[in-house]
Amino acid sequence: MRLLWNTIVDVFLLAATVLFLKDTMTPLKGNANVRRNPRRFYHRTISLDDIKLIKNAMNMTINDVLLGITQAALSSYMNRQYLVSQEQDKNDELEDGSLLTSYLPDGIRFRAGCTVNLRSDIGFKPLAEMMVKDSKCRWGNYFSFLILPLSIGLETDPLVYLEKSKAIMARKKHSYQAALAYFFIKIILKVLGAKAASLAFNQHLKNITTCVSNVMGPMEEISFRGHPIAYISPSSYGHSQASLIHYTSYAGEVTITIGVDPTVIPDPHKICDDMEKSLKTMKAVLWERRLL
Repeated sequence: MRLLWNTIVDVFLLAATVLFLKDTMTPLKGNANVRRNPRRFYHRTISLDDIKLIKNAMNMTINDVLLGITQAALSSYMNRQYLVSQEQDKNDELEDGSLLTSYLPDGIRFRAGCTVNLRSDIGFKPLAEMMVKDSKCRWGNYFSFLILPLSIGLETDPLVYLEKSKAIMARKKHSYQAALAYFFIKIILKVLGAKAASLAFNQHLKNITTCVSNVMGPMEEISFRGHPIAYISPSSYGHSQASLIHYTSYAGEVTITIGVDPTVIPDPHKICDDMEKSLKTMKAVLWERRLL
């Protein structure tokens, strides 16, 4: 019953987002012309072992931890932006750049699109196995998307961000919205063509603030024609948000890649700073509470 109810609610919210439901206009929300603007890309590398430590201590998944870090970092970054826009005194700013007082408005609707794998089997499979008919891990694109309502606000306890992210992801796992969205887009593609499917998919993206993804990369270092690869930092161009956040694991590290519209977000490195700082703070709190 819970699964059915969650699916109905999620499909209704998806339809509302396509038609009229928009996120709050914030310092991270792009305008209607954001797709046509140039992009700037920035990356930062953090420790995968630290993320796993937090994952095990909090009994959650790596995706939960990354979403918690994202919520914490975006809350901190936006709070500083609202401080500047309100031209407030910076006397409450700490040495590390964080703030004691929240300048965030109440009731912010801030959502992130998140791609999800629809395959029943996950991980790396031999190519021959993926090419077999009716393979559970078939070759080609087989993914959909979720809309995640992020919690934007300053928390005195950084672990609250992790608890909220875990609750958000647990709620979305008990819904068939991703599978139904894939089914609807596939029908539109077959009946009305690629242009109509693209318009339908892009319509909901215009009304949310950002997109977040996490991709598992090679677990060991690899090389290309004898040249070792230092890091893997994928992103994309032409999307309908002013920011796009990718996490990619590779050889014991996680690379954060942020693609932004510089006319909206001129300092993406500060978001990466906030992400790195949030991870360290969460780990330090767990050490203090002897949970690690």
